Amino acid sequence: MRTVLICHDEHTLDRDGLARWLASFSELVGVVILRETASQKRLRIRRELKRVGLLRFFDVVAFRLYDRIIWGRANYEWESETLAQLGRVYPPSPPVPQIFTSSPNSPEAEAFIRQSACDIMIARCKTLLSEQIFMLPDTATLVMHPGICPEYRNAYGCFWALAENDLEKVGMTLLKVNAGIDSGEIYGYYSYDYDEIHESQMMIHYRVTFENLTALATKINEVYHGKAKVINTSGRASKTWGQPWLTRYLRWKRQAGQRKLNATNHTSLP
Repeated sequence: MRTVLICHDEHTLDRDGLARWLASFSELVGVVILRETASQKRLRIRRELKRVGLLRFFDVVAFRLYDRIIWGRANYEWESETLAQLGRVYPPSPPVPQIFTSSPNSPEAEAFIRQSACDIMIARCKTLLSEQIFMLPDTATLVMHPGICPEYRNAYGCFWALAENDLEKVGMTLLKVNAGIDSGEIYGYYSYDYDEIHESQMMIHYRVTFENLTALATKINEVYHGKAKVINTSGRASKTWGQPWLTRYLRWKRQAGQRKLNATNHTSLP
């Protein structure tokens, strides 16, 4: 099974950790590394402003600042330890061809992926793939989406499940990319025993994937061999979400603390 990984340059867990993991059970034949330009960042900001309005955009920015101040060091230490642990579990992969580009839909990315003749492509990127890109692999382009689909499509599905007090739907969806937004065929759901008190939203966002790498490798092999069953989601709610808001984050953490207090009081009753 020949695989290609698409990821962002600044996301070292994907760029280094997932590359080692992929190489451990497949022939990793290429890595497309994305470096966002200043104009792309400005465009992303304008899209978010248009989507949520100015007042809510301040809520988004406030969350980013708060999260960096409160969780920045803990997130960095967790990411460093997780990357070190992945390095101990998965040996360094042989030299793999790489390409740096600003978009997975660029002509150079297309030529690189086409030349790789890959069977499976794993997309770990914020940019929606064009059809001419996600159709290049012989078998499928897959996304490990942090969120349970179809209820929590688009960005930050785990955060919004927690913010909505939908605790049974904090997890990751393995799905096949199609022309929609996280609306392709679903092959599996994955989660772990998360700690909503002591873990940041970023830790939960990543751990729903990284705590399940062994099971994911098995499932991806099933997809490659045509043995993976597609999960029927007909009749279920479907919604797209966006960036986290500080107001919803604070409410989530307050409710989480209350749930813990209630559970402690319940267990202490005679």
